Amino acid sequence: MTKETLLDPLHKVYRRILWRIIPFIFLCYVINYLERVNIGFAKLQFLHDLHLDETIFGIAAAVFFIGYVLFEVPSNLLLNRIGAPGTLCRIMLLWGIFTAAMAFAKDQYWLYGLRFLIGAAEAGFFPGVVLYMSYWLPDRYRGRAMTVFMIAIPVSGIFGGPLSGWIMQNLDGLHGLRGWQWLFLCEAPPALIAGALAIFVLTRSPQHARWLSPAERRAVEQDLERDHQTRETSPASVTEVLRDPRIYVLALIYFTVTSFNTNQVWLPTLLHNVSHASLREIGWISGVMSVGATLGIFIVGQSSDRFQERRWHIVGCGILSAIAYTLIAFTRDSTVLTATLLAMGTIGGYGVLSLFWTIPPAWLDRRVAPLGIGLISALGQFGGAAGPLIVARANALTGNLYGGFATVGLLLLGGVVCFLLFVPNPKRHALTDEVSLVSSK
Repeated sequence: MTKETLLDPLHKVYRRILWRIIPFIFLCYVINYLERVNIGFAKLQFLHDLHLDETIFGIAAAVFFIGYVLFEVPSNLLLNRIGAPGTLCRIMLLWGIFTAAMAFAKDQYWLYGLRFLIGAAEAGFFPGVVLYMSYWLPDRYRGRAMTVFMIAIPVSGIFGGPLSGWIMQNLDGLHGLRGWQWLFLCEAPPALIAGALAIFVLTRSPQHARWLSPAERRAVEQDLERDHQTRETSPASVTEVLRDPRIYVLALIYFTVTSFNTNQVWLPTLLHNVSHASLREIGWISGVMSVGATLGIFIVGQSSDRFQERRWHIVGCGILSAIAYTLIAFTRDSTVLTATLLAMGTIGGYGVLSLFWTIPPAWLDRRVAPLGIGLISALGQFGGAAGPLIVARANALTGNLYGGFATVGLLLLGGVVCFLLFVPNPKRHALTDEVSLVSSK
C-alpha cells in the first residue's frame, strides 16, 4: 500500500467500489473471451467437417471484427443512455445465443454470418467497460484496475485451452455431435447466466448506489467532478470530435494492438503444427502458456504503477512482443521454445493493451468520452480483422504461419513507436496518486 493510498480520504470507499464492480465484469470478460480462444481449437476439427480451408477461416475470423466495428460506437452511446447493467445484459445474452448457433454451421456462409452476428453482439463490451469505469473511478484509480481487468484475457486461456481440448476429445460423437459442436454448445450457458445477472449485480452510477451512504455518494461524485475539471475541455459535437487528431492517433496505435488478436485465432494451429500433439495436450500446453502470460501481465501492471510510469513500459512490451513473434520461425522444431516465445509475445501484446486503455479516458473530456472512446476502439478494431487475414495470406503464400506472426509483431512495434512520437508524455505527478486495486487488497 502506497503513501498516497494512505493519505487518500476516499481510499476505503473506492476500495469498496472496486470490489463491487471489478469481479463481475472480470468474470464477464473471461466468458466473453472464451469464444475467441475456443474458435481456434474448434477450427482444428470443423475445417475438415465443413470442407473449408485456412483462407476461409482467416476471412471468418476477420468478419467477426466487421460486425464488432459497425456496432461498437452505437453500443457505447446506448450505454451512456441506458447504463452498463442493461448493456452488458444485452451483450452477454446475444453472445450466448449466437455462439450456441455456431454448433449448427453447415458451410462457409453460415460461418461468416454467425461470426458477424457474434461480433455485432460483443460490440461495445470493452469500450463500454472503459467508459463505465470512468463513471466510478478517478484517473488515479483506473491504472491497475484496467490491468486487473485485462488479466481476464490470459485467464480465459488458462481455463479455455484445457477445457476446449477436453470437450473436443471426450465429447466427440456424443449424441451424434462432433467435439467442435459440443464446444460451442457448452460455451453458451455461462454467457446467458452472466447476462441475466448483470441487471442485478451492476449499478449504473454512484448516485444509484444504495450500498453507499448518501455522504459517500456525494463525496465520490464531487471527487469525480474535480477529476474531470482538471482535464482540457474538448468539443462535444460529433463534427468536432471527428476533426480531433488525437482520436486518429490513438485509433492508429490501437489498430496495431488489435492485430495482435491473431494470437487467439491461430495459436492452437501453430502449436499443433509444431508438436503434432492431441487436442487435449494442445489445450494443456495453451493453458500453461496462459498461466505464464497472466503472471507476466500482472508484473507489468505492478511495475508500471510502482515506478509511476506508462510510456516506457508500453514501448518495452511492444519490443518484447515483436522480438518474440519474429523469433518463432527459428523454433519450429521445439514445442517448448515455441510455447515460450508465444507466451512472451502474449505478455508484451497484452501489456501494451492494458496500459494503452489508461490513456483515452484521461486525455479526452468527459463529454467527448462516450463517442471518442467508442470511435477509437471501433477504428482500431480493423486491426483485429487485418491480423488473421495477414496470417492466412502468409500461410497461403509460404505454407506456414511464421511470416504472418512476424508481420503482426512488427505492426505492434510500429504502434508503440507512433505512441512514443505523438502521444504527449503524461506529467509524472499525474501518476503519483494512482491507487492499485491489487496492492490494496
